[in-house]
Amino acid sequence: MKAQLITLIGVGVLFAACAPLSVAPEATPASPLSATEQAAQLGRGINFGNALEAPREGEWGVTLEERFFDLAKEGGFTTIRLPVRWSAHAAAEPPYTIDETFFARVDWAIDQATRRDLNIIVNVHHYEELMSEPAAHQERFKALWRQIAERYRAQPNTVLFELLNEPNNNMTAALWNTLAAETLTIVRQSNPTRNVIIGGADWNSVRTLHDLALPAEDRHIIGTFHYYLPFEFTHQGAEWVAGADAWLGTTWEERPTTRSSVTNDFARAERWVEETGARCGWASSVPTQRPIAPRVPAGRISSLVPPRSAAWAGLIGSSAPASVCTISKRAFGTRHC
Repeated sequence: MKAQLITLIGVGVLFAACAPLSVAPEATPASPLSATEQAAQLGRGINFGNALEAPREGEWGVTLEERFFDLAKEGGFTTIRLPVRWSAHAAAEPPYTIDETFFARVDWAIDQATRRDLNIIVNVHHYEELMSEPAAHQERFKALWRQIAERYRAQPNTVLFELLNEPNNNMTAALWNTLAAETLTIVRQSNPTRNVIIGGADWNSVRTLHDLALPAEDRHIIGTFHYYLPFEFTHQGAEWVAGADAWLGTTWEERPTTRSSVTNDFARAERWVEETGARCGWASSVPTQRPIAPRVPAGRISSLVPPRSAAWAGLIGSSAPASVCTISKRAFGTRHC
């Protein structure tokens, strides 16, 4: 699946950010934010997909431009998710050095976001070799994060890390729990209080949340899951899904079965929150793959998720950041563009 994501995720998903309960002192601009505070202030987000997550930027039709960040800001968004295929720009042998020119490109994107007071989530995306051969690539994965964390250790708390997008294939829940814990330890050596986003196995499914083991002593973790149902609605026209063009025009029909399915899945997440002592901010997003695709009002889906959550945020997964204003207007009624 070529995800168009956020905690922020792909085309037409629901996202939840779950943070351990904590009581933190009032934050100043220079002080760390608790995971709960950060989840609450993520707000509306957009995924700058198909650019730095492509094997080479531009190969998938998107090259990041400064105006995309302006459009996001003007469109009322507060968070950008930046999917990055680091594995295509690092040496194959130890110490697995990341190409400096590519690093500078990510530097530029982070700077564009922070200059505009936008949050930005930097992740590891499309590390397909790690998914198929975890044992052969886990040391390289950890080395990538050692370099990323060191490089951005002085960035403000508006820069978040997301360890890995959608673990899948041979990256089982057990393997991922071990690798995530080891990688988080490396990140904490240079970024002890930066908030880090971690999701479960099987494409960050809500159904694998109960398999996700997060260290209880780390109070700067935001959990996430990705939600793509009803699939024919959220992936209508998706180029990477065979037959998806036949779903174009699918509308959101709030039938009892649809409502119960979504409600039951989010109740599953609620149970995980209760069992682990986490606290969640829920987010909803809408399909954006084709401009003609019918939209579901953000409030309608968000009304289905448990209301007791501490924070609300929204993600729109877009493969074309230039369309931010159009998306924003249709999804949220924003008139700033």
